[in-house]
Amino acid sequence: MSEPSLRIVSYNVRYFGHALRGLASTQGPKRRVSAALAALDPLPDVVCLQEVETSSFRSSVADRRKVPGETQLQAFMGRMEEIFAAQGREMPYDAFYFRAHHYKLWDFSLYTTGLAVLVNRKTLRVDRHNVDAPSQITHHHVQRLKERKQSRICAHMRLLRASDGRPFHVFNTHLSLPTPFAREFWATKDKMGCGVNQLHEARKLVALLTEHAQGEPFVVTGDFNSPPASPVFRYLCEEAQLTCAQAIVGQINPTAIRGFPTAGFMHLRMHLDHLFSGSGVRWLDMAETRPFGDVGSRFHGLSDHMPLIARFTLEGPAQALTA
Repeated sequence: MSEPSLRIVSYNVRYFGHALRGLASTQGPKRRVSAALAALDPLPDVVCLQEVETSSFRSSVADRRKVPGETQLQAFMGRMEEIFAAQGREMPYDAFYFRAHHYKLWDFSLYTTGLAVLVNRKTLRVDRHNVDAPSQITHHHVQRLKERKQSRICAHMRLLRASDGRPFHVFNTHLSLPTPFAREFWATKDKMGCGVNQLHEARKLVALLTEHAQGEPFVVTGDFNSPPASPVFRYLCEEAQLTCAQAIVGQINPTAIRGFPTAGFMHLRMHLDHLFSGSGVRWLDMAETRPFGDVGSRFHGLSDHMPLIARFTLEGPAQALTA
């Protein structure tokens, strides 16, 4: 009997502000992203989101809160409820928010940063998470700018498959951009994934995987700001021995920096988002994962990133990760 599969989505939603070039969140992107996720068949078991606000001027100036104190994630889940209700279906997701950074001008909240994970309660149970204290992975290359540097975190959840109680871990993260304060930044043409700060954060991330997974199967998702073949990508795949989902199913050439863009800025096309795993996870397919700019995708034009959508199974005895 074959192992039942699980489906995961990793998506940088750009604060649901793509309609205004990221300057402010609007209701339209929340509704359209909700509709696109709800249209996936089968529905994802886990949805990992990057660039999700808490509550600030940027998140509410163009999309007034329905109730006082409503967060951006709560507003998004409200749109999810509406979409599922209109289709006569039960909305199966519980949402968890992992706060990263808060930019304030005195007492005025300019904008916030964070990660979110949606868990399908019909197929999974939540065993534990680090919502209250997300793991810090930020590398501060210039100490005097430490307080101004955007914090980078890793969200972690230990989940149990509802059908048999089998555990696995999900890690969601968003690495920094390469620091311009290092000589290496100016010495390379392709800068993404080459930052010394990015390598430090990748090493911190792998240490967290080792600490929390404890030999159990795990999946790592997020915006790594690093293309295939970059030093960060090579470290994760070669030294840390993580498996790249897109590479293993034949969707990308892991030695080519370009070829499958997951993000775009003006005329630039970049492969920045990845799905990795440790032992005990077997990737099956990346159905409905499309490159940035594919007008045939239901996610086209909703963010400056495209989601990664994959199916996997849990199998075999999990082995401990070497940091």
